[in-house]
Amino acid sequence: MKLDLNINGEDLEVDVSGSELLSDVLRSKLDLTGVKEGCREGECGACTVLMDDMAVNSCLVLAIQATGRRIVTVEGLAQQDALDKIQEAFVEHGAIQCGYCSPGMIMAAKALLLREPRPTRHAIRDALAGNLCRCTGYLNIIKAIEAALLPPRDREERL
Repeated sequence: MKLDLNINGEDLEVDVSGSELLSDVLRSKLDLTGVKEGCREGECGACTVLMDDMAVNSCLVLAIQATGRRIVTVEGLAQQDALDKIQEAFVEHGAIQCGYCSPGMIMAAKALLLREPRPTRHAIRDALAGNLCRCTGYLNIIKAIEAALLPPRDREERL
């Protein structure tokens, strides 16, 4: 069947089967490989995307369920070749090590910042609870998200 999807601000028509997962469509049919394939059970968060500004595990969403929704992947955060402030903060604070969990972490953080622009450290930890990282121990990830809350000038002074 043909689906009309809005992915990263672009309206697309994609051929899918009725049981195809959104994560598979994004990776295999649209070449958006920032969506990682981890557990395929919604436990690791590697496949996290925004659906109408909410973080969702795309491995748990049928592609057909994305019809009429705005889907944003990590590739869709950068604007005009400039990284989003959360992406910049991850780079600046060493929150990316092997990089496998990074897209999901970034998308979970972005969803949090869209609904709560000045979250507490506790709220940040809660927002990341569904995302697993085996490399960083989470501290640099949390510091990166906190840094993204600051205006650019204050961020530079803190580094």
